[in-house]
Amino acid sequence: MAEKNLDKIETYLEIGKKRTFAGALEWPGWSRSGRDESSSLQTLLDYGSRYARVLQSTGLGFQVQEDIAAFTIVERLEGTATTDFGAPDIPPTGDLEPVPEPEYQRLQVILEACWGAFDQAVQNAAGKELSKGPRGGGRDLEGVIRHVLGAEQGYLARLGGKFKKGEPLDIIDELAGTRQAILQTLSQAVQGELPEKGPRGGVFWKPRYFVRRTAWHVLDHTWELEDRIL
Repeated sequence: MAEKNLDKIETYLEIGKKRTFAGALEWPGWSRSGRDESSSLQTLLDYGSRYARVLQSTGLGFQVQEDIAAFTIVERLEGTATTDFGAPDIPPTGDLEPVPEPEYQRLQVILEACWGAFDQAVQNAAGKELSKGPRGGGRDLEGVIRHVLGAEQGYLARLGGKFKKGEPLDIIDELAGTRQAILQTLSQAVQGELPEKGPRGGVFWKPRYFVRRTAWHVLDHTWELEDRIL
């Protein structure tokens, strides 16, 4: 078996009709989009330093790349309407494989680092004015938090779990409870303790893809908040 070139970042492309996503296979959350392959890869490269800051305290050894040539395309996937709308939607082939325990621990570290980056962005944005879109649109801070919370509860259901809300919680406590439920369900999924399909026949997400999609979404809004603080 040929040795993997450690100087290259194995990357997959999800190609829609209007938008293409580029994602680093070994680094969930480091995924950006563009109009085509070259622009998506350039944007991925541009965000490398921001992704490095997310992981700087993890000790995982992420290194910022300086040239687009660092990316090796290992898979091209056909996108969907969701891809064109602005979200990755198709798991790379490797995300369908079982996750050994050491890899699960690594994925958990990355996911928790992404959550930590979002929490820091929320803290930094508290009490600050956020810029609006060109037509005056854009969620306020609470709206962004609620959007991320709703997405993570939806993603949890796609993994086969559910956040059981008891007494009324404030939004931050509910977010923390959802994350706890995610980690518990993710562990069960990695250990093969959950069914592969739901009661209506829908196929649940595999653990590796769940982490990839969740990390992408929370970082997308982390960086949104960072960019919108006035």
